[in-house]
Amino acid sequence: MSGGEAIRPERHGGHRSGPGHDDGSREQSMVPRAAFRSYYGRPVLKPPVWEWKIPAYLFTGGLSAGAALLAAGADLTARPQLRRAGRVGGFAALLVSMYLLVADLGRPERFHHMLRVAKPSSPMSVGTWILVAYSPGSALAATAEMLPAAVRASLPGRLLHLAARPAGLSAALFAPGVASYTAALLSQTAVPAWNDAHRELPFVFAGSAAASGAGLGMLLSPVAEAAPARRLGVVGAATEIVASRLIDRRPGFVTQAYTTGRPHRLRRASEYLTLGGAVTALTLARRSRVAAAAGGLALLAGSVLQRFGTFEAGVTSTKDPAYVVQPQRRRLRRRSEGLEER
Repeated sequence: MSGGEAIRPERHGGHRSGPGHDDGSREQSMVPRAAFRSYYGRPVLKPPVWEWKIPAYLFTGGLSAGAALLAAGADLTARPQLRRAGRVGGFAALLVSMYLLVADLGRPERFHHMLRVAKPSSPMSVGTWILVAYSPGSALAATAEMLPAAVRASLPGRLLHLAARPAGLSAALFAPGVASYTAALLSQTAVPAWNDAHRELPFVFAGSAAASGAGLGMLLSPVAEAAPARRLGVVGAATEIVASRLIDRRPGFVTQAYTTGRPHRLRRASEYLTLGGAVTALTLARRSRVAAAAGGLALLAGSVLQRFGTFEAGVTSTKDPAYVVQPQRRRLRRRSEGLEER
């Protein structure tokens, strides 16, 4: 594999002092800068085999977590319609998320097999157990909201209604883990773009989850009850946009996977929609039901595009050998410079 840096002469052999030679002259390239290639034009890393189901799973899982957190706050502040929207919408998103995950695994029993062990060093194992801890509370709280009036008046219905609050609070307790564990899962892979952004991705995903949950609340609840959703939408959008911009400004070649091509277009559209939704939440959504619904849809759409853009950046970074080789050479150069200083 040829490198991406020109070969330069060493100080002791590339320049000579004496007539016709200037010791202070700049070093000149011996050969032109070479292009990165791999054997038979194949990538150094195998691109992820995941399909669209995985970025969709990332979005729906984050949406469920954001909605559960919002529903818990609505419950504690006596906003029944916002609470209902968060609980039912969050559980519906969780069901879709679980379906997408199991469908991508190919065989449903593979998810069951992951429950046989608990491995703290494995993001996949930790994430599986976070989902297991989160799901019962979300399911119970949503079931209490969907009970018919006749059943709700019965003794089992009253008991379920009493259990709904602790169940919703339990789901909210695990919601931050559900929103962010997928970022840790991606960043622990060998995919250069995901691994390089391991510090920022959890904030991107957590902010995106909060923004999408808030968007769902703004879309499905009346303006009079949606103040917490509007505030959460602004905070989530700001967190997502700032963390995403920090990825764009990271030094090094791998950043180009996010700032060029299809990933860049998806993430830029996501930023516009998320920012538009946040501005609407701060202004028109406080008075207009139509504006609140439009702002909520913008936040939801922005979250979707953020997940797909991040996913596409990872796939792009596995297809070009330069994304693998250049960071390795930079690390080796720094290591050698450190040894020379010693």
